[in-house]
Formats: sequence, C-alpha cells, structure tokens
Amino acid sequence: MSKPLILVTNDDGIVAPGIRALVEIASEMGEVVVVAPDSPQSGKGHGITIHDPLRLKKVNVFEGIEAWECSGTPVDCVKLAKHVVLKDRKIDLCVSGINHGSNASINIIYSGTLSAAMEAALEGIKSIGFSLDDFSFDADFRPGTPWIRKIMQYTLAHPFESGNLLNVNIPKLPADKLHGLRICRQADGRWVEKFVEGRDPSGQAYYWLSGVFVNSDKSEDTDILALQNGFISIVPSMHDLTNYEAMGSLKEMEDF
Repeated sequence: MSKPLILVTNDDGIVAPGIRALVEIASEMGEVVVVAPDSPQSGKGHGITIHDPLRLKKVNVFEGIEAWECSGTPVDCVKLAKHVVLKDRKIDLCVSGINHGSNASINIIYSGTLSAAMEAALEGIKSIGFSLDDFSFDADFRPGTPWIRKIMQYTLAHPFESGNLLNVNIPKLPADKLHGLRICRQADGRWVEKFVEGRDPSGQAYYWLSGVFVNSDKSEDTDILALQNGFISIVPSMHDLTNYEAMGSLKEMEDF
C-alpha cells in the first residue's frame, strides 16, 4: 500500500524550528511535502494575496523532503500546494505548525497556523493545527512529540464524523507533567487591547498594538482550562460562523 500524502505548512516561516519538528514526526508515517511561507506570517488569519503575484521556490531545507517556500500567506501556501504543487494528487492529511505560541480560545480567529489548516479542511482534507504555548524561537517541542504522533496516527486511521479540522494546543511543560489529551470547546476569551503611541525620527506618530488576554469563561470543558491543568487541548473546529441560536429571534426582521 502507498504511504499517505501529508502536506506540512505553518505561519512562522519555513525555517522555524516548529515546522522542522513537525516534518520529522510526519515523515515517520507518510510521504511529506512542505509548502510554507518564506517569512513569518503570524496573525495573518485567513488572508490571501490577490493584488500581487505569488512566487514558489523549491528549497533544500529538510533532508530528503520536497519543500517549497512561498511568498504569500499561510492560506496561499495551502492553495498553491493543492492546485500547483500537488494538483493531480490526493492529500490525505494537512498539518500546520508547530506554532510558536498558543492558539487556544479566540486566537484561532487571528492565527495563520489554524487558517492554513482550515483552508485545507474547506477542500475536504483532514487537517490539524498544532501550537505550543511557548513563543520563544528556541522552544522545546520534544515533550509534546509523542502526543503529536498519536494525534496524527489517529487522524489518519479514522474518518471525521463532522468537519475536518482539529485545533491542538500543547502546554509548555516537561514530558512528565503532561497528563494526556482532552477534547474541549473553545473558551470564550478575548484580548483587551491598547495601542502604544510613539514617534519616528521624523516626528510622525506610529502605533504598536499591545494588550492582555482575558478569559472570563470558567466552564470546565474549555481549552484554556485543559492547558492550565497540564492537558493537551483538542478542539474540533469548523469554518461555519453562523450563530444558530440567534436565528429564531431575528426571524421577525423578515416582516419588519
């Protein structure tokens, strides 16, 4: 039997340590093709490039692995992977990451890591976004490696009943402090933001986004609580943003 075809991408850029860790894991269980941004693209969400040409360059970044760097966003990478690099082939799994930093709760909206995986899911490809709650460039991905391997193996072996996307977040803990996996819902947290104002050398004002994450969701089934308790959180996610509970009360608008 042929090996499964696994597409690997990210938003931290093709030379980030996190994607190297993910490529090593993926190469144990299938044929790996990498299409990733040529520079960091964190916070780009589901952005696509429509006003500028996109460029693909084959690179020798991972020994024995076909890899391409893309001038666009993480979503651009997935689109080019499907329609150009792998246009005549079925992709069995898309994995994105391992992101340097958490993508739990509301962060999924802004995350290039999860948007890349979501784009693949929109194309009917089983997809996983992996993130480690450590923003440092030299983050240690080894404690989470066995769990990432298990999640990928399970995903390849089982059909998804509804949707095709998993948002996986790993706490920054040593291996003996990781307690296992938890299937969760997305916590109802948010960013309380502010802009720090400064002046450039010419005296013109500039603004730098800052803020703190606030989680007022105290329920026991959220991804934030799982991470705080030493568990790897897995949130089944989807692109449908419809607020179904609000549809009933808004029906009266049709006759307003």
